[in-house]
Amino acid sequence: MELRHRALQVLCLADVDQKVAETLELHTQAASLSIAEAEAAPPEPVDLPGRPDRPELLAHSAVARRSPATPGGRAVLLHAIAHIEFNAINLALDAIWRFSDMPRAYYLDWLKVAGEEARHFSLLREHLRTLGHDYGDFPAHQGLWTMCEKTAHDAIARMALVPRTLEARGLDATPLIQRKLRQTGAADALAAANILDTILREEIGHVAIGNFWYRWLCERAQLDPQVHYAHLAERYAAPRPRPPLNTEARRRAGFTESELAWLAYGDTEPSRDDAF
Repeated sequence: MELRHRALQVLCLADVDQKVAETLELHTQAASLSIAEAEAAPPEPVDLPGRPDRPELLAHSAVARRSPATPGGRAVLLHAIAHIEFNAINLALDAIWRFSDMPRAYYLDWLKVAGEEARHFSLLREHLRTLGHDYGDFPAHQGLWTMCEKTAHDAIARMALVPRTLEARGLDATPLIQRKLRQTGAADALAAANILDTILREEIGHVAIGNFWYRWLCERAQLDPQVHYAHLAERYAAPRPRPPLNTEARRRAGFTESELAWLAYGDTEPSRDDAF
């Protein structure tokens, strides 16, 4: 089995259960997969990624937010996080099939991410069902996939602006969400906060993978990582993180002190001697 073609096949799947199951199965087969590293990506199908009819997809500003203080509000919140994890499966699969001429380790790294994102989605979906809901019950938005489409032509931009920018925002937001859940004292909220412990721990590794391959690609292209990141962030209007930053998690994911200062204080020019 060749990994990149198979990743595209799974990416095209619209059935949620099938996509999750086949992603997990592909991850278990990592050691035995061949990888067409140097081959150009297969022709891109229409309407990527494959997605179910539900949830209804709305503009980011049109998606309602609810307080986690109520069971209904917690269901909406967990559905939103589950949708992010479902998108993250697609993002990892897309990173595998789309970009050629990368080392075998790159493809296996993103296969690991895809498998873990599928497991995260399953954990959240199972918990959502205990609240009397399922994935698809509430509207959602496609912010992550929109940036994926914008960076489809450029692996450096993809690594810069999806894992180490958009997904890194989850490192900042998760502890705040956990705190609100635990403050309710409700058993289901405490269970949800514990699930987020697992997700946060593994998401640090995912962002670290994005950081690693961004730097690797910059070195190969003889680009200054800091200067080029600032250029990409401006070109694609990438959102800046909302304070407070989870500096401990970001350090573990490979962000430097110079970058953390630049992210926190946008008017501070990062040192060229301290690469991202």
